[in-house]
Amino acid sequence: MVQEKEQLDQGPAYSMERLSEAFETSARRWELIVYPSLFAFIILAAYGFFLVYNLAKDVHYLAVSVDTNMTRLASNMQSVSDNMGQMTNNIRTMSDHMSEINDKISTLEPMLETIGSMDRSIQQMTQSTYIMQRDFTRFNHNIARPMNFMNNMMP
Repeated sequence: MVQEKEQLDQGPAYSMERLSEAFETSARRWELIVYPSLFAFIILAAYGFFLVYNLAKDVHYLAVSVDTNMTRLASNMQSVSDNMGQMTNNIRTMSDHMSEINDKISTLEPMLETIGSMDRSIQQMTQSTYIMQRDFTRFNHNIARPMNFMNNMMP
């Protein structure tokens, strides 16, 4: 209580001095927090700028690359389109040829029947030739003995 009384006696000058000391103490505390924080913010801002700059550079490179590839793709698509047109024409020609082949095959059907009868006739001829061969073998066997006997008698 004595101190309070002394303080009251000293007046407003003491209060201002005390306020000034408290403010300076508080300012020192804030300086310990604010200045390092400000320095860290500046470093982070510079690093953020660096990242944004590199990102912009990479996006530019990507845009140039995509533009180049799109130009190539467009020319290749044009080639594909041209080739598809040629392929369509070739398929149309093949279709026409297939209808011609179909017409020619329909004319071959009667010939197939005739070829079938020819096949049967050739089989019959083969059998007849086999029979003739067998008959000639018998004939040769039957004539060869007497002829052999006669050949022995002749000089």
